[in-house]
Amino acid sequence: QVQLVESGGGLVQAGDSLRVSCAASGRTIGSFTMGWFRQAQGKEREFVAAISRSGSSTVHADSVKGRFTVSRDNAKNTVYLQMNSLKPEDTAVYYCAASDGRGTIFILQRNYDYWGQGTQVTVSS
Repeated sequence: QVQLVESGGGLVQAGDSLRVSCAASGRTIGSFTMGWFRQAQGKEREFVAAISRSGSSTVHADSVKGRFTVSRDNAKNTVYLQMNSLKPEDTAVYYCAASDGRGTIFILQRNYDYWGQGTQVTVSS
């Protein structure tokens, strides 16, 4: 069992940067593939980024590629999502998730076993 708590969300203007964090407790995140998802109001939750256990492999959704970067610090049991050049369409609740699965990296929600409660990111135009 692992507990995930997101933080760092807030209200920013278009073009600003923000870093959200996901702190884990209960187990070391080094044993999990980690992912970030987001859900805008009235829309389905969607994949944003994922990172392998070692951090050597990452994948980002096309909508955020070149602007967002996922990273992890296993010693601090924390995963990060650095968001640059934010747009109003990035407004959403951002969730981190952990996967116990055998694969290197996952982009599908069904592959993730543990979820945080989310942090709101609002980008004004």
